Amino acid sequence: MKKYGLSAKERIKNKKDFEKIYTSGTVILTSDKKIKAIFLIENDAENPGVKIAAAVSKKAGGAVWRNRIKRLFKEAYRTNKARIILTSGNKKKQVKIVFSSNRLNQYRNKNIMLKDVLPGVSEILEIINSRLNET
Repeated sequence: MKKYGLSAKERIKNKKDFEKIYTSGTVILTSDKKIKAIFLIENDAENPGVKIAAAVSKKAGGAVWRNRIKRLFKEAYRTNKARIILTSGNKKKQVKIVFSSNRLNQYRNKNIMLKDVLPGVSEILEIINSRLNET
């Protein structure tokens, strides 16, 4: 696995995983309430690691803007994933995270950049990492 890559094995793809996360996952918000994440920590000694997805509502903006914010979520995760992957591997847990925009939308944030998303994603990853250390 590449240190800063985001392979297909690190992405949540099937509907069952999304349903499981949305029904039994924990919701957290960043301190500025712009980004929301739903995460689920499972015991999985065979496949420890982290899987992510980005989901943005149609109400947030047009297709081009939604795809851009999803790319930014993935990029922000990709550059900050080292600590959480190390912790999940040591604890033999699998973490599944779905990033979503809470107060970010096209009408308030027309030209969104990585610097707008990066602090929130790293804050969420720190919170999840501390929850992993508690278990």
